[in-house]
Amino acid sequence: MIQASFETHGSRIPAFTVAGHSGLAPSGEDLLCAAVTSAVRLTECAVNDVLGLQAPVKVQEEEASIHLKLPRNLEGEADQVCQTLLAALMVYLVQLQEEYPQHMNVMEV
Repeated sequence: MIQASFETHGSRIPAFTVAGHSGLAPSGEDLLCAAVTSAVRLTECAVNDVLGLQAPVKVQEEEASIHLKLPRNLEGEADQVCQTLLAALMVYLVQLQEEYPQHMNVMEV
């Protein structure tokens, strides 16, 4: 099962972790895993590469797991854009969870 957890502080999302495999299909053929990986990668690229933050976002990757944490001093337009990106990712993953409830779990912590 894919586990996605979004750290929330009020309306802010400072970090998220996505881990696991959906088990929907064999590795390399799993469309749910591919959709989740693609969405997470797009979010990470938008935050780190497109925004060009002075302090890059911390990303920790392990096999079948990724953790992204925004810098504490992020503010202004950069913070607003990052919050929009992370909120959009959370909404998208919740929609996937609704389609594949036995293979995905999204939670706020």
